[in-house]
Amino acid sequence: MASSIETYIPHRGAMRLIDRLVSVGPDLVAVEADVRADRLFVQGAYLPAWVGVELMAQAIAAWAGARAMDRGEPVSIGFLLGTRRYVADCAGFAVGSVLRIEAHAELVADNGLGMFDCRIYAEEKELARAHVSVFEPKDGMAYLKESEGTPG
Repeated sequence: MASSIETYIPHRGAMRLIDRLVSVGPDLVAVEADVRADRLFVQGAYLPAWVGVELMAQAIAAWAGARAMDRGEPVSIGFLLGTRRYVADCAGFAVGSVLRIEAHAELVADNGLGMFDCRIYAEEKELARAHVSVFEPKDGMAYLKESEGTPG
């Protein structure tokens, strides 16, 4: 099912770190990221492992975007709230590698809060894992304006 990821996520330009939607289901998504030397955050021959948290968040965004599209709604912005127990078994992801990022929805509440179990793999080897908390308000842009005190 590999398809253009920009259909499903709001991230553009250098901030888009994932490249393909591989599969999506009711509570699971898999995406791929090509680790290229010209990618934002790459240092020398590696993308630092701490960037894995953002890769996981963008995988979750792809899942949310696919769900929105299924409902006939536009893709919206969401917010990374935090992680629990982010563990990486490497200092960085090698340039030239293709990462597979999977996110499994453990909890998605009606108020937009969600918790996901996420994993990053390269060549079938698990390199990182975490529980990621996110928030997707009904209208992300209105939420941002309201939180800044700007009238909608």
